[in-house]
Amino acid sequence: MLKEVKSAQAEQVLAKHALGSYQHARRMVLAALVVVLFAALLFGQSSFPPDSVPHETIEMVGVLLIFLGIVGRLWSTLYIGGRKSSEVVTGGPYSITRNPLYVFSSMAAAGVGAQIGSITATIGFAVLCAAAFHVVILREEKFLKEALGAPFQAYMARVPRFFPKLSLYQEGDTGSFKPRLLRTTLLDGLVFLVALPAFELIDGAQESGILPVLFRFP
Repeated sequence: MLKEVKSAQAEQVLAKHALGSYQHARRMVLAALVVVLFAALLFGQSSFPPDSVPHETIEMVGVLLIFLGIVGRLWSTLYIGGRKSSEVVTGGPYSITRNPLYVFSSMAAAGVGAQIGSITATIGFAVLCAAAFHVVILREEKFLKEALGAPFQAYMARVPRFFPKLSLYQEGDTGSFKPRLLRTTLLDGLVFLVALPAFELIDGAQESGILPVLFRFP
C-alpha cells in the first residue's frame, strides 16, 4: 500500500514537471512573439494617415482587444487554478474552448497589431500568435491524453480545440483560489499593455524621421 502511494506521488510530481515544461514553452513563445511584433512595428506603418478616422478607430478597437485578452486570461486562470495536470477542467471558458488562454492571448496580439492602425496587421498578428501556440497545444494534448485518459478524450470530442462554441457554455467550478497563479498570469498579460505607450513613441519617431518606414500595412 505504501509503495502504491509513493508511486502515485511520484507520478504526480512527474506530471507537474512535464506540464511545467509546456507552460515554460508557452511563456517563451509569448515572449518571442512580442519581440517579433515590436520589430515589425518599428519599421512598419499603416497606409491610413495617423489622424484619420479609420486609423484612430482601429487603434481604439485594439485597446479594447488588449484589455479583453488580459481579462480573459485571468478568467481562464481562475478556473484552471493549477488543476490542468490532475483533472479535466470543463467549466467557464473551458466549456467553450479547450485552450482559452491561447484564444485570449491571440486576441491581445490582435490588439497589439491594431496599434499600427491597420486591419491587415490586426488580423495578421492574431493569426501569427495562434499559429505559434498551435505547436504548444498539440504537445499539451498529447501529454494530457496520457495523463488524464478517457475523461480528457471525451472532453476533446465535445469541446473545440480553439475557436469557442458559445452554445456549450457552463459555469462550472473554479476550484481553489491561487493568488500566485493569478499574479503570474497578470504579469504575463501586462506585456501586451506595454504596446500602448511604446507605439506612441514609435509613431513619434517615425513622423520625425528618426525611424525609417520600410513598409506599410493596408
